[in-house]
Amino acid sequence: IVRELIKNPRISDNQIAKNTKVPVMTVNRKRKQLEKENLLKYFVSFDTGEFGTGTFKAKQLYIIKFKAGITRDEYITKIEEDKKTMGFNAAYISMAYLGEKDGHLALIIVLDAETDSLLVDEFNGKVLPHLKEKLGNDCIREIITTKISNTIRRHHNYLPDINMENGIMKKDWSDDWIFIDKPTEPANK
Repeated sequence: IVRELIKNPRISDNQIAKNTKVPVMTVNRKRKQLEKENLLKYFVSFDTGEFGTGTFKAKQLYIIKFKAGITRDEYITKIEEDKKTMGFNAAYISMAYLGEKDGHLALIIVLDAETDSLLVDEFNGKVLPHLKEKLGNDCIREIITTKISNTIRRHHNYLPDINMENGIMKKDWSDDWIFIDKPTEPANK
């Protein structure tokens, strides 16, 4: 069921049942259970980059290492749950993760902008001041940046330039190449 949804998130329960030979009632029940357990999530990836709408031609990865003592809970409470941050982050930050660098909490973000110079302006004029306002002027210990040029793979299975066509996975993409939750042994072993 999950493999069919990975290939085409818009597929109907009836079509999944037909493709997998699993009764439609079972497909429906299992899909609802996966959604309820928050294991199955749906979202749209709208390409605003250089090869999509062209709105954002600049994309950069930032790793922001915070000072010792800033916790995940503090970050989430002061930044992510703040109503002002909700719209702000949606406009500029296309992806964000919390991680760890050298024992410190780190924010990993992908920032989009119309040009490289606007990218620098957005980061230094909006992102950094916002973080400092919420977490303190001395909250940042280190910033690492990397320019991003191409999307190669997303969510294990999606290679936009290779296996995607009309918003779904190409029909000739082998089920053996679809990852769900456990690595598989190569076919020749």
